[in-house]
Amino acid sequence: MKLKDIAEAAGVSTATVSRVLNGKVNVRPEVREKVLEVVARTNYKPDRAAQRLRSRKSTYIGLIVADIQSPFFASVARAVEDVAQKNNYNVILCNTDENHDKERMYLEMMQNENAAGVILAPTLRLSENFALTKSYSLPIVVIDRQVQGHSVDMVLIDNRQAALELTRHILSQGYKRIAALFGNNSATGQQRQSGFKEALHEAEIPENDILIKNLPAKEHAAHKAVSELLELPDPPDAVITSNGLLGAGAFRAIRDKELAVPEKVAFASFDESAWTEMTRPAITVVEQPTYAIGQTACEMLIKRIIDPKRPIRKVVLDSKLIIRQSCGAGAV
Repeated sequence: MKLKDIAEAAGVSTATVSRVLNGKVNVRPEVREKVLEVVARTNYKPDRAAQRLRSRKSTYIGLIVADIQSPFFASVARAVEDVAQKNNYNVILCNTDENHDKERMYLEMMQNENAAGVILAPTLRLSENFALTKSYSLPIVVIDRQVQGHSVDMVLIDNRQAALELTRHILSQGYKRIAALFGNNSATGQQRQSGFKEALHEAEIPENDILIKNLPAKEHAAHKAVSELLELPDPPDAVITSNGLLGAGAFRAIRDKELAVPEKVAFASFDESAWTEMTRPAITVVEQPTYAIGQTACEMLIKRIIDPKRPIRKVVLDSKLIIRQSCGAGAV
């Protein structure tokens, strides 16, 4: 049933019905009562989408990430939803799979559906050419992947520094032939690779292209890559992965080879999750403030929606190196 049907049944204009439904006071009591009686009898439900388009107001926020299966993005999404709900917003979740075409499709969808704003973990292509977003009149907050040279709110960690500290720790334990896996479609992977290489340079250990793998951030890709690395005539004595999905696949490959950790091969990763703490030996990780990233990003977006002219902010949150026995040091 449409608004005009309510108006016809009540014998009033559609404008009068609209005033009643919106709580306006300039309606006679007997007319209001008649309209509400028809609404109750017909179980009429207002078309909220049409109302948003007419008012140019929306209660929807888009969250566009690489892969919700990643423990990192799952925790971020939890925080975004918590903050959004407290502020009377709903969240639409989209996975890009690091595919720029899917990313563009979702941004266009958010624009067409008149979303209030978007929290975005951009693909590598968009990170390098963020000017592409200027065609969308959407408030945007970027998370996880830094974009250069553009005025946009961002919530990040220092990826280079985090990888530098992790690699320094592994080197300090005496490991020298370190394999490292990085996501190949994000600026985050590039920044973490930069920190890894800097630590090698400090220790005067030459980079080894055989041991550095840039690949899709998927468990199966990491499992295959590490399985092959461990079959080399001179295999790595340590493995680092730059995110949780790569970490799960890499560690499974080590287990499949029945290699003792850390005696035969050390292991460390980004992203704390239940399995990294519960397995034996427990895994050395860089713990990212995932909930704080999502919480801060959503709060910043809501402020941007309310006040589009507020100053641009870049928030860099601290990560934490948790040292455990998978690298030959620390408590289980």
